[in-house]
Amino acid sequence: MDLAALKLRLAAIGQARVACVGDLMLDRYVYGEVGRISPEAPIPVMLHEREATMLGAAGNVARNAAALGAFAGLAGVVGDDPAGHDAVRLIEAETRLEGHVVSQPGRCTTCKTRFVAAGQQLLRLDQEDDRAVTGRIEDSLIDVIGAACEGAGAVLLSDYAKGAATPKVIAAVREAARQAGAPVIVDPKGRSFAKYGPVDLVKPNARELSLTAEMPVRTDAETEAALAAALAGCEARAILVTRAAQGMSLAVRGGTVRHFRSVPRTVFDVTGAGDTTLAAIGAALASGADLEEAVAFALLAASVVVGKVGTAVVSPAELVEAEMAQQAPAEAKLATADEARETVGRWKAQGLKVGFTNGCFDILHRGHIAYLAQARAWCDRLVVAVNGDASVAALKGAGRPVNGLDSRALVLGGLGGVDLVVAFDEATPLALIEALRPDVLVKGADYAEDEVVGAEVVKAYGGEVRLAPLVEGYSTTAAIARMGRS
Repeated sequence: MDLAALKLRLAAIGQARVACVGDLMLDRYVYGEVGRISPEAPIPVMLHEREATMLGAAGNVARNAAALGAFAGLAGVVGDDPAGHDAVRLIEAETRLEGHVVSQPGRCTTCKTRFVAAGQQLLRLDQEDDRAVTGRIEDSLIDVIGAACEGAGAVLLSDYAKGAATPKVIAAVREAARQAGAPVIVDPKGRSFAKYGPVDLVKPNARELSLTAEMPVRTDAETEAALAAALAGCEARAILVTRAAQGMSLAVRGGTVRHFRSVPRTVFDVTGAGDTTLAAIGAALASGADLEEAVAFALLAASVVVGKVGTAVVSPAELVEAEMAQQAPAEAKLATADEARETVGRWKAQGLKVGFTNGCFDILHRGHIAYLAQARAWCDRLVVAVNGDASVAALKGAGRPVNGLDSRALVLGGLGGVDLVVAFDEATPLALIEALRPDVLVKGADYAEDEVVGAEVVKAYGGEVRLAPLVEGYSTTAAIARMGRS
């Protein structure tokens, strides 16, 4: 998307409302460290570190819509059990999310518990009850669907095949959307899309489309044929298939297929990416976007969320950063201290190890490149703090810096191994180190560890200090001296 158009769309989403209906569940993550194999069986022993619990399925769709700036109404069913109570508390904690939740005694709230070490899932434990809701519970769910959909600009049905999307509920969703004048977008489950009736859009992934059409979907041509077959077998007005690294393909009844390509990005975890896509399409449509713009917006959102670990959401700021990175990669890495603190917090929440180094970096040379490459090898994300012009002058004397701060920061941002560049005007970066709390503090081997600014701070909270070897014969001062002789 064009950056200006993206900002306008995000502003419009801030005034929009979507309704999310479907299966509610919890996603729990248990994080730890594996250091040995059990003597009882050939399995890893994980030492527990921390846990995180968040809304999943339709709850994650609503949470994503709210994170994008929209107001979200959420309708679903949970059990009258501890997990169900946790789900209700999480819904109530979301400021832009309005919950309409039916509690069913005797039902087990679906909960997926993932055990994670070193960024990898070791095991997933599922607790669930996938019986279809019936009788009084089904009627209660239909009642709250109407309330959730009031004023909505888009209605999203998230079907995880856990019992909420019964034929009567699906019909109620379509009717509530009709009364609101809103499109219905479905994230489907099962081998047929016909059960959803005349909805506006069905959004399967490639595997689901292949199962429905009973055709392969490896190439564009195969995907187009499968989309045509799927449209022939249902009443949906359009089908959007998500194809991972191949992007997304949209087929509108009576029209040609359009393929949307994604920008290659590092993929850490695809958990919940479909929820993010559904939420982004709904939020965009609710704010007045046409279908193709909504798909482009969703593609950008999905490309960001797969770079996170676990069930995650995407913020407007992250979408702007991602678009800036695509259009101007170096500029996108430049951050203020507050922006750096927010970014580092997101990285740490994803389980990434954050490194920090600092310097003047006045005239970038081979020694700098080797030093920064070594620093990046010790972490997953590297923050480079660069001295402001006044700070360089105070340290290096008259005539320095040779290159102004803007130039130095931009050159650093252009290096692949540098993930974030932040300037500081103080004599030392101690305040930044205290604010960012890096996992690894890196300085050149010409320093002793007790001479490194911030070393005691970092070691006090369990971080490490590393000294990187220097390439002999290279320094900015020597380079300037050689230029003077010439």
